[in-house]
Amino acid sequence: MLGVSELSTGAALLCLGGAVWLVGGRHSGVRRARLLFAGGGAVGTGPPGTGRLTAGAARVTEELRRLRGRLRAEWWSPVAGLVLAVLGASVLPLVVAAAGVPVLRRARLAGQARRTRERRQDAVIGLCAFLAGEVRAGRQPGEALLCAARESGGLGDGQPTVLAAARFGGDVPGALATAARQPGAEGLRGLAACWRVAVDQGAGLATGLDRLAGALRAERDSRADLRAQLAGARATAAMLAGLPALGLLFGVALGADPLRVLLHSGAGLGCLLAGGALEGLGMWWVSRIVRRAEAEA
Repeated sequence: MLGVSELSTGAALLCLGGAVWLVGGRHSGVRRARLLFAGGGAVGTGPPGTGRLTAGAARVTEELRRLRGRLRAEWWSPVAGLVLAVLGASVLPLVVAAAGVPVLRRARLAGQARRTRERRQDAVIGLCAFLAGEVRAGRQPGEALLCAARESGGLGDGQPTVLAAARFGGDVPGALATAARQPGAEGLRGLAACWRVAVDQGAGLATGLDRLAGALRAERDSRADLRAQLAGARATAAMLAGLPALGLLFGVALGADPLRVLLHSGAGLGCLLAGGALEGLGMWWVSRIVRRAEAEA
């Protein structure tokens, strides 16, 4: 059975908790009443500091999101190099990681350029399809082009020039040919040819635009199929490139010290240089094969 002291302590704690709950509830009720009578709108029902904590967490999350957006992928290379330099007690991994920053930055920019080019290609296809529908609905070509450009955005940086030419009776095919110089906007040359034929010879613009949109879609689908077929080769190359790191992890798991051997012995440095050269040569060769296949297709 519990003693008198334990019962007294439990009762005191219970009374203290009830007093705290009553005081907190009274203060929160007073705060809600003040906000309601002052026209403060919706009122939270949490503890007094809940709103401030939520706002602080939201600010921290937003700052982390901004930092992640500013910290590019290539800057993780020096971080990894620093970790390896500390673990291996050598400055060589940090130097190699710093030298790899431009390479990774170039790869990232190439990926961004490819995605921008693909988005522009899709926008040009949408422009042609929308323009064909507007012309078939009875709009004049210039008015239809103005509406289609606003809806699809397929003209890119050349949109002001093309729209000015369409609005004031300028050289629309020439403006389209100039806008087609942007990466991914090559389909605008076909649009310029259709426009020129329709204006000079009175041919049906909508029919030509439908055929152009179909041809651009077929070309886009063939590129997507080729990229899907080459995805296996890229994945295999990436897997083979990661095998040396996996070997180092296996060495650490077996109780060896591969970083000390590679970074602090002549034979290890020779193997590291030879392996790095062969690794780079293999990645370059695979990339060359993939680029040649894409160019030939």
